[in-house]
Amino acid sequence: MSGSSKFHDDEVIRRVMTTTKTIALVGASKNPDRPSNHVMSTLQEMGYKVIPINPGLAKQNVTLHGERVYADLESVSSEYPSIDMVDVFRRSEDAGQFVDEAIKIGAKSVWLQVGVVDVEAGERAVSAGLDCVMNTCPLIEGPRLGIDGPHEKTDT
Repeated sequence: MSGSSKFHDDEVIRRVMTTTKTIALVGASKNPDRPSNHVMSTLQEMGYKVIPINPGLAKQNVTLHGERVYADLESVSSEYPSIDMVDVFRRSEDAGQFVDEAIKIGAKSVWLQVGVVDVEAGERAVSAGLDCVMNTCPLIEGPRLGIDGPHEKTDT
């Protein structure tokens, strides 16, 4: 396998989706027409705890789908010491910084959404011991693999 295809492995996707409980979603939007808004609410319905990350919304002190919005991953990790997945809804050229932050906070995996590809960042994540999935969405992969949420649902 080469390029981003090595970050689209069914075994890794299955492990990430069934063991993840807490997700930090980078690029969260309050606009209901944005994919990140829909993905966040659907992941919550599936039983995941999803914490939105958006510096602009955090300054407004708003909530999104019942969750406080945080400015960055570091501020989330101070309140939620166990982030299982960092789900990135940002342009490919910006993704690497969020992968590096995910490594820094001790996340267990990074998931780069559809159209977001940064092979070098994915390799850094894997080298640091994180699982990495890119250029797809949990809402695509879950149904394809018969996964309807984490094995143990969160108390939300």
